[in-house]
Amino acid sequence: IGSGGMGSVYKAAQPAMNRMVAVKILHPKLANRKDLVSRFRREARAMSHLTHPHTVKVLLYGELEDGSLYIVMEYLEGKNLNQSVRKDGPMATERAVPIMIQVCGALQEAHSQGIVHRDLKPENIFLSTNGGLRDFPKVLDFGLAKVTERELRPGSVMLTQEGMVFGTPEFMSPEQAQGKTLDARSDIYSLAVILYEMLTGKLPFDARTPMEYIQHHITKPPLHLDQRVPGKNFPPGLGDVLAKALEKRPEDRYATAASFADALKPFAPGGGKGFSAIFPKDTDGIEQASRTHEQVKAIPTPKPQQPKTPDAERTPAAPSARNAPATQDGPRSVRSNGAEQPASSAKPGAPPPVRAPMSSASRLVGEGAPSQRAPGPPSSKPISKPNSAPQPASPSGLMLAGVAVGFLLVGVLLAVVVLKLLR
Repeated sequence: IGSGGMGSVYKAAQPAMNRMVAVKILHPKLANRKDLVSRFRREARAMSHLTHPHTVKVLLYGELEDGSLYIVMEYLEGKNLNQSVRKDGPMATERAVPIMIQVCGALQEAHSQGIVHRDLKPENIFLSTNGGLRDFPKVLDFGLAKVTERELRPGSVMLTQEGMVFGTPEFMSPEQAQGKTLDARSDIYSLAVILYEMLTGKLPFDARTPMEYIQHHITKPPLHLDQRVPGKNFPPGLGDVLAKALEKRPEDRYATAASFADALKPFAPGGGKGFSAIFPKDTDGIEQASRTHEQVKAIPTPKPQQPKTPDAERTPAAPSARNAPATQDGPRSVRSNGAEQPASSAKPGAPPPVRAPMSSASRLVGEGAPSQRAPGPPSSKPISKPNSAPQPASPSGLMLAGVAVGFLLVGVLLAVVVLKLLR
């Protein structure tokens, strides 16, 4: 029933359950590509952890005798958003907004589990008619999904690296187009582009090539919804909601899919009532995960407490890059004229220098390889001891002195005895 560069999808029967299923099989010729195999397995693993009614259900996944990988999913009847808009034209606001609110519910669950889709587009949102329902959206294809390390199994290949770009140019966020670290707000940007096209039949930028779309996402402000189609009117305020979701900076967008859905509810029939049940109640973890890399680095990290010893009490220990708490980018350090120096080279009493932003090559991507930057050389500056009054000898020192005096007296007595015997 469908095919692509990675594999084919078949309609199959499951007689024991008396139902039809969809089987996605990776092309056997690609079985020796570790990156594609890892991507295929990652899609199955990510989707198998999701249970939201608006996410396609994964029933089973595994490997065939010839080495081909497969995913068994629920079989859906209907058509995707791209087919619907191409065939029937732009959707009315009363139809498009409820669909997007339900999609936000599916992504809210995925984001709460540390999964970012990263390839949202109209082809990956399917309007199912199963059970006689109309416009029941299902989110498909988590093949590019970014999952947390706890989702990865031993032997998995980390696919994303800093500077590498994956996704569909027309719908990717500015940070994705630049190969930066992604979080839930990247998906929100993509959702806004999809809704924009659902309402107007056009994208928020005029471009001809994928590279032009990428450049516009990064540098050009999108055309306002109210100005995109001359003569077509939209509810007041809807264009501003989309404009906020299409902000270039992730921190200027809605923090979660649920907050984006809340902003859309006033434009749905009945004020969007009845959609609350499709959203997870706890969103604190998602908002925490939506912090940008720079914000996380700005959070002060408490220094580890060192055990007190007599020497440590007399001489204050200088901070060391080896003992400093590690951040997401490796050992905490100070930059000077572009070169890194360990924290121990800072003079006592001087204000801490401002940390320069890290280059893109040294940032960490959620699934990328760890930073290759080596810690700076240890400081060659001698540590000066503060002037202080002489400290009284400790009890252990007095005991050692007493033992030494005792041995000395015994030696003198033995010498006197030996001299008398010789006489």
